[in-house]
Amino acid sequence: MTRIWTENGFADSDAWIVETDEQKAGEGQRPLLGLEAFLAAADATNDGDFGVLLKPADDVRRLAPHLGRLALVAVAFPAFNDGRGFSQASLLRDRLRYQGELRAVGDVLIDQIPLMQRTGFDSFAVTNATALKRLADRHLTGIAEHYQPAARGDGEIGAYSWRRRAAV
Repeated sequence: MTRIWTENGFADSDAWIVETDEQKAGEGQRPLLGLEAFLAAADATNDGDFGVLLKPADDVRRLAPHLGRLALVAVAFPAFNDGRGFSQASLLRDRLRYQGELRAVGDVLIDQIPLMQRTGFDSFAVTNATALKRLADRHLTGIAEHYQPAARGDGEIGAYSWRRRAAV
């Protein structure tokens, strides 16, 4: 079972659906299009409010001319050890200045969520049973001090410009 989690807790409902051979968007649901399908749809219409699902090898820069039309960018994490989604999120937030919802989907683990938030993710499609339980219990740990800047604001620590404290 997949549940959508944000800092405010679990969402009661979510209209976005990743379409597969077994699962198609029904009434009241909106499909997350793959990059190529999104680009074709974006070229065919002036409509907005699209959702796109990026795979790890997709070039995020191809979305640049269309970011204003995207309500949701979902980034796939097919395996816990594939970190390309972190780079995609960072590019979307920092370089391309994407302001819409950025969602992590796939193998989202509890230990990665604070790091995903730092790179700009604000919602998570969680299927991992341990992660679901810990999020339901509001047991989300993080790293208090960081050396690198992030999409999320940090609080400075003392006189060390290279050290940052996680925003509370």
